[in-house]
Amino acid sequence: MPARPLIDLHAHSTASDGTLGPAELVRAAADAGLDVVAITDHDTTAGWGPAVDALPPGLTLVRGAEISCRWHGVEPSLSLHLLAYLFDPDHPELVAELARVRRAREVRGERIVALLRADGVDLSWSEIMAAADGGTVGHPHIAAALIRAGLVATTTEAFGRDWLGERYRLPKDDIDVFRAVALVRAAGGVPVFAHPRATRRGRIAPDELIVALAEVGLAGLEADHEDHTPAEAAHVRRLAHDLGLLVTGSSDFHGTHKAVRLGAHTTTPETYERIVAAASGVTGVASG
Repeated sequence: MPARPLIDLHAHSTASDGTLGPAELVRAAADAGLDVVAITDHDTTAGWGPAVDALPPGLTLVRGAEISCRWHGVEPSLSLHLLAYLFDPDHPELVAELARVRRAREVRGERIVALLRADGVDLSWSEIMAAADGGTVGHPHIAAALIRAGLVATTTEAFGRDWLGERYRLPKDDIDVFRAVALVRAAGGVPVFAHPRATRRGRIAPDELIVALAEVGLAGLEADHEDHTPAEAAHVRRLAHDLGLLVTGSSDFHGTHKAVRLGAHTTTPETYERIVAAASGVTGVASG
């Protein structure tokens, strides 16, 4: 009996906050034995072209993004992430919103560095931007600068309460989550809620919100994820079953920013095929 395909639908490159370039990412995916990998950088499609150009034989690439969202149904508002697969990268409204969020990330990052500098932490915003090398700037880039400065030992420590997790944490101007789902659908894409039950990351979306999102076009929930406990993953699976949503699994690979490896969690071939079938945009999968 042939082996079932290995499918990882959540991975990041240097186009946002990963440590491997898009070409390196697809080569690493092939080396890890994956058959399908999704490139899902934060709020950008900049890595799509280089990843497609470097696709190794036998590897299929799903073009996607992880969209920074916010739900305003609670106070303070809740930050959420939406995985968007196979959408039209030229859809005008979605392009405009992603560009706005990328600008908001830069504004927030510069403000965080200013706060750190005011407290005597000698970081350089220009050096952080240079290290990002054109990628969407985020907290991991500031965390890397803190590590280079010898102020923390690991990314996990940088995201602790004394640093980016609380003391120097600032909100950014994300996309309303209902608008994000509508935009992804309008662009022909398939929206899946990323790590919806990961309490170790902080506050989580209530089930009532996921029910409401399912009613307006949410297609699936990411259940198998490094930041979900077994009980949390089981809860996500039950909720998805009750709502008729797809269930995905993925590594959320970032390279050296996180210890998780490519293919640590995977999506079933049946779910992958349903995602591809549900996409109505001009962007299909690419195969090496």
